[in-house]
Amino acid sequence: MQKQKILIIGSGGREHSVGWKVAQSENAGQIFFAPGNAGTAEIGINVDIKATDIDKLLEFAKRENIDLTLALPDDPLALGIVDLFQNAGLRIFGPTKKAAQIESSKAYSKDFMRRYDLSTARFEIFDNYEKAKNYLNTQSLPIVIKASGLALGKGVLICKTKEEANEALSNIMLKKVFGDAGDTVVIEEFLTGPEISIHAFSDGENYKIFPSAQDHKRALDGDMGLNTGGMGTIAPLPFVTQDMMNKIEKDIVAPTIASMQKDDNPFSGLLYPGLMLTLDGPKILEYNARFGDPETQTYMRLLDTDLLDIINACIDGRLNKINVEWKNLACVTVVLASGGYPENYEKGKEILGIKEAELDKDIIVFHAGTKILDNTLITNGGRVLGVSAVGESLEKALEKAYKAIEKISFEGMQYRKDIGQSAFKIANLSN
Repeated sequence: MQKQKILIIGSGGREHSVGWKVAQSENAGQIFFAPGNAGTAEIGINVDIKATDIDKLLEFAKRENIDLTLALPDDPLALGIVDLFQNAGLRIFGPTKKAAQIESSKAYSKDFMRRYDLSTARFEIFDNYEKAKNYLNTQSLPIVIKASGLALGKGVLICKTKEEANEALSNIMLKKVFGDAGDTVVIEEFLTGPEISIHAFSDGENYKIFPSAQDHKRALDGDMGLNTGGMGTIAPLPFVTQDMMNKIEKDIVAPTIASMQKDDNPFSGLLYPGLMLTLDGPKILEYNARFGDPETQTYMRLLDTDLLDIINACIDGRLNKINVEWKNLACVTVVLASGGYPENYEKGKEILGIKEAELDKDIIVFHAGTKILDNTLITNGGRVLGVSAVGESLEKALEKAYKAIEKISFEGMQYRKDIGQSAFKIANLSN
C-alpha cells in the first residue's frame, strides 16, 4: 500500500493524540490538521480552515489530493461532511449526517432507544414550552433537562428543585441560551451510579470494542463545580469486570450497531455511548458519534494496533478481518486548563516545562488550546494540555502524571488533583 496523505479535522487534544498515533503507521504519508494547534504542528502541517467550514475543507482535500480524511469533532459530522466528501469520491472516516443524528439530535437518539428497547432513562420529548412545563411539574426530582441539539457538551442540566427545573426549561426553550439546539428538549429521569465511557470502532456491520474508561466532567475536585468538556480520564477501570464488559457489548453495543443497520442507517466510524452503571444494570445516558476527549488521549496510549489499518478497515467494511490489540497497561490523562474555565478565561499565557515533563518516556503531553506566537508557546483555549501517563497499574500511572504536572506551568493553570480517586473507592466497595 502506498503512503496515504491524511487530513485530520479538529484542533483539540483528541486530534493531537489521533495524529500522534496515525503518524506511527508505516502507511502514513504527509499529515495535515485543520485547524490544528501547536502540538499538531510538530507532527504535520496546520491549515487555517475551521472544522465547520466543510466546503473549504473539501476544496483543500481535492486540491492537495488527500487520500484519507478523519472527521473527528461532532459539528462537521452533524453538518454532513462525510456525505459531502463521499459524494465527491473521497475517502473519509466518520458517520454520515443521518447516522450522526444519534449524537446531534437527542430527540432522535432517545426515540431510537425506545424503538429498539435499549436500556436508558425514562423520558419524554417536547417541542412546545407549555406542554414541557406542565409535564415537568408532574415529575419527581432531581430531573434532567437536555437541549436536543449540539451545545458544546453544555446542554444537559441536572435540576434539584422545581425552581431550577422551570428556570432551565425557560432558558433553553424561551431564552434560547443554546440557540436552535434548544428548539426541542428531552426531559428524563435522573439516574445514579458510576458514569463510564465505552468506545467501539464500527464499519456499519462489525465492531471492535475498546477497554472501559471514565472521564471526570466537573471542573473541581470531588466532582464539584461546573460541567466541562472533561478534566481527565483513566482506563481501564478497576471496577468494570470482563462480565460487565460482555453485558455492555451484548445489551448495548451489538444491538445499537445492528439496529442502525436495520433502520437502513448503518453507523461507520466511532460509536461512543456514555453509560451509567445503575443498580438495574448499565443504561445509556447518551450516544456520541465520534471519539471522546480527553478519553482518546488515554486510548491512543493503550492502542497496540496500527490505527490507520483500523480506520481503513472501517471504511472498507472489513473490520472483522482485523485484530485490535490493547497494551496490558493503565493510562491516565489529566487536563491542565486556563484559570476561570469553563466560564471566562484569558488566553495568551506563556507555557513552560513540557520538554522537562516528557523526559520520562511514559509521559506524553497532548496539546489542546495552544498556539505559537513569536516563537513562544502560549495558551489559546479553555482546556490547554492533556498530561498523559502510562504505568503497570493505575496508581503508578497517576503518580507519574502528577509528578510530570509539577514541571509544567502557565499563569492561572488549574487542574483536578483527584483524577481516578472515585474509581478506587468504587472498586474497593465492590470487592
